[in-house]
Amino acid sequence: MNFSRPRCVTLIDDDDDFRNALLERLRLEDLDVQAFASAEAALRSLGADYPGVVVSDLRMPGMDGRGLLSRLQALDEGLPVVMITGHGDIADAVDALRNGAYDFVAKPFDFGRLADSVNRALEKRGLVLDNRALAAEVGRVTPDLPLLGSSPAIARLRTVIEQIADAGMDVLIEGETGVGKEVVARALHNSGRRRVHAFVPVNCGALPAGLIESEMFGHEPGAFPGAVRRRVGLVEQSHRGTLFLDEIESMPMAAQVALLRVVEAREIQPLGGSGPRQLELRILASSKIDLKLAVERGQFREDLYYRLNVLKLRVPPLRERREDVPLLFAHFLARASGDRQRTPPPMSTAVRRTLMEHDWPGNVRELAHFADQVALDIDAPAVAGTAEDTASGLVDRLERFERAVLEEALYRHGGDIVAMTRALQVPRKTLYDKFRRHGLRPGDFRTRDVG
Repeated sequence: MNFSRPRCVTLIDDDDDFRNALLERLRLEDLDVQAFASAEAALRSLGADYPGVVVSDLRMPGMDGRGLLSRLQALDEGLPVVMITGHGDIADAVDALRNGAYDFVAKPFDFGRLADSVNRALEKRGLVLDNRALAAEVGRVTPDLPLLGSSPAIARLRTVIEQIADAGMDVLIEGETGVGKEVVARALHNSGRRRVHAFVPVNCGALPAGLIESEMFGHEPGAFPGAVRRRVGLVEQSHRGTLFLDEIESMPMAAQVALLRVVEAREIQPLGGSGPRQLELRILASSKIDLKLAVERGQFREDLYYRLNVLKLRVPPLRERREDVPLLFAHFLARASGDRQRTPPPMSTAVRRTLMEHDWPGNVRELAHFADQVALDIDAPAVAGTAEDTASGLVDRLERFERAVLEEALYRHGGDIVAMTRALQVPRKTLYDKFRRHGLRPGDFRTRDVG
């Protein structure tokens, strides 16, 4: 599913000279034009979901413009029809507008007037067709379908996952924030025989300082003051299943040393335990940075890197698979609307333009948040250069630009206020004042599975 502006025009006029002259002018506008001398002949070439608009004379022998409009409305009520009229037919043209015509242009007219009407009609037609396609996609997608998309990059990734699902080797998954690295890890687990056992995700950046060994490897009663019962660590919980180490680049060096033993020997030593315990598990690790560069900078252990990097998978950012944006949006919109027991709303021009033009620096997670906003009927973030921008006042445009900058920073930094104050170079209080003014909540941007 791709959003694109329709370019087709069906031109109908019984005056051969006028029709041929208009045909050439419209083609100079880079439009795909078919011309007909009668409404009957044009109808034989038109069908529902025609990717364009109809430009027709109002008065013609045989079926006139009003009869044609009635037939086209029955065929596809969302098909724009622009009527060309003589001065004496203005009343009839207005009546046609009441009956569903998109616009009328009175002869003699400046070509620019017709071109403007046709372009606006094509924009509207594109929105209608994209909404239909979006509704169809919403009906097809399922909540548990992983790695949505038809782009070559995501198709290759799915193929590799199928090939290595039961290979047993450890895998390093790399990709920017929000691309769906955990989704890839879960797909690897669920596609193989380990799916009947546990998938244990560990956010390495969220492990509590001082308790990492206890959390990861467990402890026995009496191992330390307050340890009154045995605790099974996260690593042991993944026995016979899959251990997913998310954001492994954020794991402290001391914990990396302990983890190396697990990776090399597949064994753990719980705190207070009498000896090592053998485990059978697969280890998947993810990183949002290039771990090799982290090794070169002394920020990650080289031996651990090479033990984990048996096979590397790269999850492409959304800007490298833009053709997947509509399908992903349909999936997230259906999920967000379903969560709120709502029918997915129709796509507005602003939403369509955002989907087509935005670079999505927050990747799939940002797109999921955007779908949440649309499901709640919150206005789409402003995209530079849109028609709405040029038509509004300077103050309003600046306000929308500021909101867009704040949202992008929230997506990029995952709602981390400290990181945002550094990146935007504004005091924390100023940042919170701006959040309140724009109705933004940092907590909404921190964690959300983006399937």
